[in-house]
Amino acid sequence: MNQIALDGLREQLRGQLVTPEDPDYDAARAVFNAMVDKRPAGVIRVAQVSDVIAGVNFARENSMPLAIRGGGHSAPGFGTWDDALVLDFVNRTGVRVDPENSRARAEAGTTWADFNHATHAFGLATTGGIVGSTGVAGLTLGGGIGYLARKYGLSCDNLVSADIVTADGNFLTVSEERNEDLFWAIRGGGGNFGVVTSLEFQLHHVDMVHAGIIIYGAENIPAVARFYRDYIASAPEEFGAFLGFHQGPPVPFLPEEWHGKSVCVVVGMWTGNPTEGEARWEPFLEAAPVAGSMVGPMPYPALNVAFDGLNQKGMQGYWKANFLRDLNDGAMRRTPGSGQLSPASIRPSTSIRSTGQYPG
Repeated sequence: MNQIALDGLREQLRGQLVTPEDPDYDAARAVFNAMVDKRPAGVIRVAQVSDVIAGVNFARENSMPLAIRGGGHSAPGFGTWDDALVLDFVNRTGVRVDPENSRARAEAGTTWADFNHATHAFGLATTGGIVGSTGVAGLTLGGGIGYLARKYGLSCDNLVSADIVTADGNFLTVSEERNEDLFWAIRGGGGNFGVVTSLEFQLHHVDMVHAGIIIYGAENIPAVARFYRDYIASAPEEFGAFLGFHQGPPVPFLPEEWHGKSVCVVVGMWTGNPTEGEARWEPFLEAAPVAGSMVGPMPYPALNVAFDGLNQKGMQGYWKANFLRDLNDGAMRRTPGSGQLSPASIRPSTSIRSTGQYPG
């Protein structure tokens, strides 16, 4: 890219334009997944919506690829690209809560840890992932699974409106009443319909929850998986939990002998009557021998960030996924530890996120 052209773009911005000649270029181009190593032509650290409009127009007029980075957590590295112009919302993490109407508006660089911290002050929350460092925008535009999904739907189901800059540089607000076709498209359709600069969510009364993190040895995977499948199918919507196959994490409630070994994990929470919380988790403690567990009341944001220390920026991550209509016996026979796959094949990020029937 012509340096003179980039200098002209820099003069249009309120935020910072970082190019390969700048000393902080390597930091500016880095994304969460260290397997992704791209060299963009420039990174705009967005300060205002006007920076987004200027960046979109510049990329279009110069036939440049445009990458959008919200929380920067994208596993395939969609927040960067070689020779592209990157719109980085790292400095746009504000959250404004409207407790009277149970709404919150988040800027595009907000993470779920940021969002939950802001809304929890009012005893409110919405569906939002299982790792606090995940970006609000990226997760929502891709659908958005989380602990609250069985009761309140996906993150995109709770999206009320969004501000977006389209490819022609126009600024639009989208909702059920305004630009409804575009609003429909961004709720799970990804980030290719424009640059979302803020998102407004419906909130729900979620404060303290009865959380559970229960870890079993890999030899118990078939029994735990079948129990999980049957239990979650009829559980009240206030109970949301995920089943995963992992390596034993170095956490205080898991004996050191299990650290790094293949394990099965059930993680989730009960948001119904607090007095029922212990009883709701008791069946999981009896489903199979438990290697380690932590069950008890905690603030919802605490569970959402519980695994952030195990998912830090700079790790090398690789994901593959399949979608199953149900967790049938055939699928069970293919799970790690079932005999066809060895426990050694378990990866830290392997999980089954079956949350039963979604409302609506």
